[in-house]
Amino acid sequence: MAATRLPLTGHSLAEAVDFARPGMPSQDTVYQVVSFTPPAGETSYKRIRTTEFDSYDPASERASVASLVGRTPPTSPDEFAAAVAEATGPVTDDYTGTSRKAAKLSIAEGTTESFTDLLQLISSLPADEAMISHDPPISITADSGRVAEEQRNVRLTGYLYAASRERDNDFHLMVGRDPRASPETYMTVEVSGLPSRSDKSHAALKTARDSFQAFFGKHLPQLTYDYYDPPIPLVITGSLFFDMDHATGPHPGPPSLKSHIPTIWEIHPVTAITLGTQRGSSERSGLPAENTIREVVDFESPQGEKFRILRTNEVDSYEEAIGQEESNKR
Repeated sequence: MAATRLPLTGHSLAEAVDFARPGMPSQDTVYQVVSFTPPAGETSYKRIRTTEFDSYDPASERASVASLVGRTPPTSPDEFAAAVAEATGPVTDDYTGTSRKAAKLSIAEGTTESFTDLLQLISSLPADEAMISHDPPISITADSGRVAEEQRNVRLTGYLYAASRERDNDFHLMVGRDPRASPETYMTVEVSGLPSRSDKSHAALKTARDSFQAFFGKHLPQLTYDYYDPPIPLVITGSLFFDMDHATGPHPGPPSLKSHIPTIWEIHPVTAITLGTQRGSSERSGLPAENTIREVVDFESPQGEKFRILRTNEVDSYEEAIGQEESNKR
Protein backbone atom coordinates (compact mmCIF):
# COMPACT_ATOMS: atom_id res chain seq x y z
CA MET A 1 0.00 0.00 0.00
CA ALA A 2 1.35 3.41 -0.98
CA ALA A 3 2.34 5.74 1.86
CA THR A 4 0.78 9.16 2.32
CA ARG A 5 2.74 10.20 5.44
CA LEU A 6 6.39 10.15 6.54
CA PRO A 7 6.85 8.54 9.98
CA LEU A 8 10.19 10.30 10.54
CA THR A 9 8.75 13.83 10.36
CA GLY A 10 4.99 13.27 10.67
CA HIS A 11 4.49 15.23 7.43
CA SER A 12 1.86 14.27 4.86
CA LEU A 13 2.94 13.66 1.27
CA ALA A 14 1.50 15.66 -1.61
CA GLU A 15 1.38 12.42 -3.60
CA ALA A 16 1.40 8.82 -2.34
CA VAL A 17 4.71 6.93 -2.63
CA ASP A 18 5.09 3.16 -3.03
CA PHE A 19 7.99 2.28 -0.73
CA ALA A 20 7.46 -1.43 -1.45
CA ARG A 21 8.86 -1.06 -4.97
CA PRO A 22 12.31 -2.63 -5.44
CA GLY A 23 15.06 -0.04 -5.12
CA MET A 24 13.25 2.17 -2.62
CA PRO A 25 14.56 3.23 0.80
CA SER A 26 13.18 2.12 4.12
CA GLN A 27 10.20 4.42 4.71
CA ASP A 28 11.31 5.37 8.22
CA THR A 29 14.56 6.93 6.89
CA VAL A 30 12.83 9.44 4.58
CA TYR A 31 12.56 13.06 5.67
CA GLN A 32 11.58 14.81 2.42
CA VAL A 33 10.00 14.04 -0.96
CA VAL A 34 10.23 16.65 -3.72
CA SER A 35 9.20 16.37 -7.38
CA PHE A 36 11.42 17.85 -10.08
CA THR A 37 11.57 17.96 -13.87
CA PRO A 38 15.08 18.01 -15.39
CA PRO A 39 16.03 20.49 -18.14
CA ALA A 40 14.94 19.26 -21.57
CA GLY A 41 13.01 16.49 -19.84
CA GLU A 42 9.38 15.49 -20.17
CA THR A 43 9.35 13.09 -17.20
CA SER A 44 9.13 14.28 -13.61
CA TYR A 45 10.85 12.38 -10.81
CA LYS A 46 10.49 12.31 -7.05
CA ARG A 47 13.70 13.05 -5.17
CA ILE A 48 13.38 11.07 -1.95
CA ARG A 49 15.84 12.44 0.60
CA THR A 50 16.88 10.10 3.42
CA THR A 51 19.05 9.86 6.53
CA GLU A 52 20.96 6.90 5.03
CA PHE A 53 24.75 7.23 5.08
CA ASP A 54 27.33 4.77 3.82
CA SER A 55 28.06 2.54 6.80
CA TYR A 56 31.77 3.42 6.66
CA ASP A 57 31.10 7.17 7.04
CA PRO A 58 32.61 8.34 10.35
CA ALA A 59 30.25 8.57 13.33
CA SER A 60 31.27 12.22 13.73
CA GLU A 61 29.71 13.00 10.33
CA ARG A 62 26.51 11.12 11.14
CA ALA A 63 26.04 12.49 14.66
CA SER A 64 24.17 15.71 13.85
CA VAL A 65 21.63 13.81 11.74
CA ALA A 66 21.31 10.86 14.13
CA SER A 67 20.53 13.21 17.02
CA LEU A 68 17.36 14.36 15.24
CA VAL A 69 15.85 10.88 14.81
CA GLY A 70 13.08 9.82 17.20
CA ARG A 71 12.46 13.20 18.80
CA THR A 72 9.10 14.29 20.19
CA PRO A 73 7.64 16.25 18.52
CA PRO A 74 9.20 14.92 15.29
CA THR A 75 12.02 16.83 13.63
CA SER A 76 10.92 18.94 10.67
CA PRO A 77 12.22 18.33 7.11
CA ASP A 78 14.00 21.70 7.23
CA GLU A 79 15.89 20.71 10.39
CA PHE A 80 16.99 17.45 8.80
CA ALA A 81 18.03 19.30 5.63
CA ALA A 82 20.16 21.72 7.65
CA ALA A 83 21.86 18.87 9.53
CA VAL A 84 22.62 16.99 6.30
CA ALA A 85 24.01 20.16 4.71
CA GLU A 86 26.25 20.62 7.76
CA ALA A 87 27.45 17.02 7.54
CA THR A 88 28.16 17.42 3.82
CA GLY A 89 30.34 20.45 4.46
CA PRO A 90 31.84 22.77 1.82
CA VAL A 91 31.93 21.25 -1.65
CA THR A 92 33.88 21.88 -4.83
CA ASP A 93 34.29 20.02 -8.12
CA ASP A 94 37.87 19.02 -7.29
CA TYR A 95 38.73 15.49 -6.24
CA THR A 96 40.16 15.55 -2.71
CA GLY A 97 40.65 11.84 -1.97
CA THR A 98 43.91 9.90 -1.80
CA SER A 99 43.14 6.15 -1.86
CA ARG A 100 44.17 4.75 -5.28
CA LYS A 101 43.98 8.30 -6.64
CA ALA A 102 46.08 7.50 -9.72
CA ALA A 103 43.72 4.71 -10.79
CA LYS A 104 40.50 6.54 -9.92
CA LEU A 105 41.36 9.60 -12.00
CA SER A 106 42.69 7.68 -15.01
CA ILE A 107 40.82 6.28 -18.00
CA ALA A 108 41.36 2.64 -18.95
CA GLU A 109 43.14 1.82 -22.21
CA GLY A 110 40.74 -0.83 -23.52
CA THR A 111 38.07 -0.46 -26.18
CA THR A 112 34.52 0.12 -24.97
CA GLU A 113 32.36 -2.97 -24.37
CA SER A 114 28.57 -2.52 -24.33
CA PHE A 115 26.21 -4.11 -21.81
CA THR A 116 22.42 -3.77 -21.80
CA ASP A 117 21.95 -5.50 -18.45
CA LEU A 118 23.95 -5.07 -15.25
CA LEU A 119 24.06 -8.81 -14.53
CA GLN A 120 25.84 -9.37 -17.85
CA LEU A 121 28.50 -6.88 -16.81
CA ILE A 122 28.94 -8.31 -13.31
CA SER A 123 29.25 -11.86 -14.67
CA SER A 124 32.17 -10.70 -16.86
CA LEU A 125 34.19 -9.46 -13.87
CA PRO A 126 36.91 -11.35 -12.00
CA ALA A 127 35.68 -12.50 -8.59
CA ASP A 128 36.20 -10.09 -5.70
CA GLU A 129 38.23 -12.74 -3.87
CA ALA A 130 40.62 -13.04 -6.82
CA MET A 131 41.20 -9.28 -6.87
CA ILE A 132 41.67 -9.09 -3.10
CA SER A 133 44.42 -11.73 -3.36
CA HIS A 134 45.80 -10.22 -6.58
CA ASP A 135 49.42 -10.94 -7.52
CA PRO A 136 51.06 -8.50 -7.22
CA PRO A 137 48.91 -7.06 -4.41
CA ILE A 138 46.83 -3.98 -5.20
CA SER A 139 47.97 -1.08 -3.05
CA ILE A 140 45.62 1.66 -1.80
CA THR A 141 48.30 4.35 -1.85
CA ALA A 142 47.67 7.49 -3.90
CA ASP A 143 50.07 6.38 -6.65
CA SER A 144 48.39 2.97 -7.11
CA GLY A 145 47.61 2.73 -10.83
CA ARG A 146 45.32 0.44 -12.78
CA VAL A 147 46.09 -3.26 -12.89
CA ALA A 148 45.49 -5.27 -16.07
CA GLU A 149 41.97 -6.34 -15.04
CA GLU A 150 40.98 -2.67 -14.72
CA GLN A 151 42.03 -1.71 -18.25
CA ARG A 152 38.45 -2.13 -19.51
CA ASN A 153 35.98 0.53 -20.60
CA VAL A 154 32.27 -0.28 -20.58
CA ARG A 155 29.03 1.27 -21.74
CA LEU A 156 26.08 0.27 -19.54
CA THR A 157 22.37 0.81 -20.04
CA GLY A 158 20.50 0.83 -16.74
CA TYR A 159 18.66 2.88 -14.13
CA LEU A 160 19.74 5.28 -11.40
CA TYR A 161 18.09 4.33 -8.10
CA ALA A 162 20.02 6.39 -5.54
CA ALA A 163 22.96 8.78 -5.22
CA SER A 164 25.03 10.62 -2.64
CA ARG A 165 27.93 13.05 -2.63
CA GLU A 166 31.06 11.78 -0.94
CA ARG A 167 33.57 13.79 1.07
CA ASP A 168 36.11 13.51 -1.76
CA ASN A 169 33.53 15.20 -4.07
CA ASP A 170 32.72 12.07 -6.08
CA PHE A 171 29.03 11.52 -6.78
CA HIS A 172 28.27 7.97 -5.64
CA LEU A 173 25.58 6.42 -7.88
CA MET A 174 23.63 3.23 -7.26
CA VAL A 175 22.86 1.89 -10.73
CA GLY A 176 20.61 -1.12 -11.23
CA ARG A 177 18.56 -3.20 -13.60
CA ASP A 178 15.08 -2.57 -14.95
CA PRO A 179 12.78 -2.35 -11.89
CA ARG A 180 10.75 -5.25 -13.31
CA ALA A 181 13.82 -7.51 -13.58
CA SER A 182 14.73 -10.22 -11.09
CA PRO A 183 16.98 -10.62 -9.22
CA GLU A 184 17.24 -7.08 -7.94
CA THR A 185 20.90 -6.04 -8.43
CA TYR A 186 22.91 -2.82 -8.06
CA MET A 187 26.46 -1.64 -8.63
CA THR A 188 28.43 1.43 -7.58
CA VAL A 189 29.18 3.99 -10.28
CA GLU A 190 31.24 7.12 -9.57
CA VAL A 191 30.95 10.49 -11.28
CA SER A 192 34.38 11.63 -10.23
CA GLY A 193 35.66 14.78 -8.64
CA LEU A 194 38.01 16.46 -11.06
CA PRO A 195 41.78 16.09 -11.41
CA SER A 196 43.99 19.06 -12.18
CA ARG A 197 43.36 20.82 -15.49
CA SER A 198 46.67 19.53 -16.82
CA ASP A 199 45.60 15.92 -16.34
CA LYS A 200 44.76 14.21 -19.65
CA SER A 201 41.52 12.80 -18.20
CA HIS A 202 40.25 16.21 -17.03
CA ALA A 203 38.19 17.07 -20.12
CA ALA A 204 36.26 13.78 -20.24
CA LEU A 205 35.62 13.72 -16.49
CA LYS A 206 34.48 17.34 -16.51
CA THR A 207 32.07 16.71 -19.39
CA ALA A 208 30.50 13.80 -17.49
CA ARG A 209 30.31 15.78 -14.25
CA ASP A 210 28.80 18.82 -15.98
CA SER A 211 26.16 16.60 -17.59
CA PHE A 212 25.23 15.03 -14.24
CA GLN A 213 25.01 18.40 -12.50
CA ALA A 214 22.99 19.97 -15.33
CA PHE A 215 20.39 17.19 -15.09
CA PHE A 216 19.83 17.60 -11.35
CA GLY A 217 20.37 21.35 -11.00
CA LYS A 218 19.45 22.38 -7.45
CA HIS A 219 18.47 18.77 -6.66
CA LEU A 220 22.02 17.40 -6.49
CA PRO A 221 22.56 14.77 -3.76
CA GLN A 222 24.37 15.47 -0.50
CA LEU A 223 26.21 13.22 1.96
CA THR A 224 23.11 11.15 2.76
CA TYR A 225 21.45 9.18 -0.02
CA ASP A 226 18.73 10.49 -2.31
CA TYR A 227 16.50 7.92 -4.02
CA TYR A 228 14.56 8.48 -7.24
CA ASP A 229 11.02 7.48 -8.15
CA PRO A 230 10.67 6.28 -10.81
CA PRO A 231 14.27 5.11 -11.28
CA ILE A 232 16.00 7.35 -13.83
CA PRO A 233 16.98 5.61 -17.09
CA LEU A 234 20.57 6.21 -18.08
CA VAL A 235 23.47 5.26 -20.30
CA ILE A 236 26.94 5.50 -18.80
CA THR A 237 30.41 4.99 -20.18
CA GLY A 238 33.42 4.60 -17.94
CA SER A 239 36.33 2.50 -16.73
CA LEU A 240 36.11 -0.55 -14.48
CA PHE A 241 37.75 -0.15 -11.07
CA PHE A 242 38.19 -2.50 -8.11
CA ASP A 243 37.55 -0.74 -4.80
CA MET A 244 40.38 -2.29 -2.80
CA ASP A 245 39.80 0.30 -0.09
CA HIS A 246 36.68 -1.66 0.93
CA ALA A 247 38.10 -5.17 0.59
CA THR A 248 37.66 -5.40 4.37
CA GLY A 249 35.11 -3.74 6.60
CA PRO A 250 31.75 -2.32 5.49
CA HIS A 251 31.09 -2.26 1.77
CA PRO A 252 29.79 0.86 -0.03
CA GLY A 253 26.11 1.46 -0.57
CA PRO A 254 23.00 2.66 1.25
CA PRO A 255 21.58 0.30 3.90
CA SER A 256 18.32 -0.24 2.00
CA LEU A 257 20.15 -1.63 -1.07
CA LYS A 258 23.36 -3.18 0.30
CA SER A 259 22.11 -6.76 0.34
CA HIS A 260 21.63 -6.53 -3.44
CA ILE A 261 25.12 -5.18 -4.26
CA PRO A 262 27.15 -8.34 -5.00
CA THR A 263 30.54 -6.79 -5.77
CA ILE A 264 32.93 -3.99 -4.86
CA TRP A 265 33.83 -3.56 -8.52
CA GLU A 266 32.76 -0.12 -9.74
CA ILE A 267 32.57 1.94 -12.88
CA HIS A 268 35.01 4.67 -11.88
CA PRO A 269 35.44 7.18 -13.35
CA VAL A 270 32.43 7.87 -15.55
CA THR A 271 33.55 9.46 -18.82
CA ALA A 272 30.09 10.03 -20.33
CA ILE A 273 26.56 9.95 -18.91
CA THR A 274 23.11 10.47 -20.36
CA LEU A 275 20.23 10.64 -17.87
CA GLY A 276 16.51 10.46 -18.57
CA THR A 277 16.84 8.23 -21.63
CA GLN A 278 18.56 5.04 -22.69
CA ARG A 279 19.36 6.16 -26.22
CA GLY A 280 22.62 7.81 -25.29
CA SER A 281 21.22 11.17 -26.39
CA SER A 282 18.13 13.27 -25.75
CA GLU A 283 14.89 11.27 -25.87
CA ARG A 284 12.90 13.66 -28.05
CA SER A 285 14.32 14.28 -31.52
CA GLY A 286 15.57 17.79 -32.16
CA LEU A 287 17.12 18.27 -28.71
CA PRO A 288 20.84 18.73 -28.01
CA ALA A 289 22.94 16.18 -26.21
CA GLU A 290 22.54 16.84 -22.48
CA ASN A 291 26.28 17.15 -21.92
CA THR A 292 26.38 20.19 -24.25
CA ILE A 293 23.74 22.18 -22.31
CA ARG A 294 25.30 25.05 -20.34
CA GLU A 295 22.17 27.06 -19.42
CA VAL A 296 18.39 26.60 -19.37
CA VAL A 297 16.14 29.67 -19.56
CA ASP A 298 12.33 29.66 -19.32
CA PHE A 299 10.35 32.50 -20.85
CA GLU A 300 6.80 33.43 -21.79
CA SER A 301 5.84 35.07 -25.09
CA PRO A 302 3.57 38.15 -25.26
CA GLN A 303 0.82 35.72 -26.27
CA GLY A 304 1.25 33.76 -23.04
CA GLU A 305 3.00 30.75 -24.58
CA LYS A 306 5.72 29.18 -22.42
CA PHE A 307 9.04 28.11 -23.92
CA ARG A 308 12.39 26.82 -22.73
CA ILE A 309 15.69 27.92 -24.28
CA LEU A 310 18.55 25.42 -24.08
CA ARG A 311 21.83 27.24 -24.54
CA THR A 312 24.62 24.88 -25.58
CA ASN A 313 28.31 24.90 -26.37
CA GLU A 314 27.61 23.52 -29.87
CA VAL A 315 29.04 25.44 -32.85
CA ASP A 316 28.89 24.85 -36.60
CA SER A 317 31.59 22.46 -37.73
CA TYR A 318 33.12 25.06 -40.05
CA GLU A 319 33.41 27.46 -37.10
CA GLU A 320 35.36 24.80 -35.22
CA ALA A 321 37.68 24.49 -38.21
CA ILE A 322 38.18 28.27 -38.38
CA GLY A 323 38.90 28.37 -34.66
CA GLN A 324 41.48 25.62 -35.06
CA GLU A 325 43.14 27.48 -37.94
CA GLU A 326 43.37 30.66 -35.85
CA SER A 327 44.83 28.66 -32.99
CA ASN A 328 47.43 27.11 -35.30
CA LYS A 329 48.44 30.57 -36.56
CA ARG A 330 49.11 31.66 -33.00
